[in-house]
Amino acid sequence: MTAMSLDTQENRPLRRRLRPLVLVLVCCFGLAACAETEFLVHTAKQLKDGGESSGPIGRYKVGSPYQIKGQWYYPAENYEYTETGIASWYGPNFHGKKTANGEIYNQNDLTAAHRTLPMPSAVRVTNLENGRSIVLRINDRGPFARGRIIDVSRRGAQLLGFERNGTAKVRVNIMVDESRQLKVAALNGERQVQVAASPREAVVSQPLPASGSPAGNPPAQTEPPKPSREARTESLPPARAPVLTKEVDVLPVSPTGIYVQAGAFSNLENALRMRDRLYTMGPTQISRFAAAGSEIYRVRIGPLDNVKIADVTLNQVVDAGVSEAQLVVE
Repeated sequence: MTAMSLDTQENRPLRRRLRPLVLVLVCCFGLAACAETEFLVHTAKQLKDGGESSGPIGRYKVGSPYQIKGQWYYPAENYEYTETGIASWYGPNFHGKKTANGEIYNQNDLTAAHRTLPMPSAVRVTNLENGRSIVLRINDRGPFARGRIIDVSRRGAQLLGFERNGTAKVRVNIMVDESRQLKVAALNGERQVQVAASPREAVVSQPLPASGSPAGNPPAQTEPPKPSREARTESLPPARAPVLTKEVDVLPVSPTGIYVQAGAFSNLENALRMRDRLYTMGPTQISRFAAAGSEIYRVRIGPLDNVKIADVTLNQVVDAGVSEAQLVVE
């Protein structure tokens, strides 16, 4: 018998003893891998489904001018913003996807999309048809359908009372203090802040007199050490975003109408020519108002019965070559 065969026979008992141990280790690693895989799948599903809250506010973003379907939009910090128009809502097809400022969209959150307001910012949206009013946080861009001024979440549409109809006449007002707080919170949570370095000189201190003993002469005032000019990067804790109210207010309702505004002119003759182009599309009128010390003439079709008729009329006006036409609510 060769030396190799002897060595093999001697090692066989050892191999038999190690085999169960190896099987146990393999099973442990397999279970750990399965558990980790299950955890990752569950986490991904939670992220996709959105849950009750989409987490902290995203990064602060205003953005540069952009063009959609031939129309230019100019984002800006406008703390005087107020507008009336038509609102729509979006939800299931975008649920779980990223918004324009990096959040995960949750159709059950009280958020909205706007074409030009900063993200995040806070707005009060009032349904002019039933008086319902809520506060929403802008975290996305849109809507880009002609004739819409804001796109609210599904939950927002439910609370405003137009989920079933799909659209509503609304007034949108920016909330100045809340919007500024959201800006600060988003910026502080996004990046680090430059602060002055601590002074490197030693701090001189003197003991206070014991209780009941005479104070004596006060210590000589020494000039505090000047901080170093060097700066260091220090991570500050994120500022807390304001807690926006989730209550629904009910305000008095006043009659409003929907109009297709074809243009506003300083010259009456130009307004008359525009009216003559559009009179076959609906009840056309010229209204006059003063602005900046001069008279302006607005050419409008309306009032129109509902949003569906207004959309059809608007498309007819645009197809007739009046690309700047828009829906207004008054």
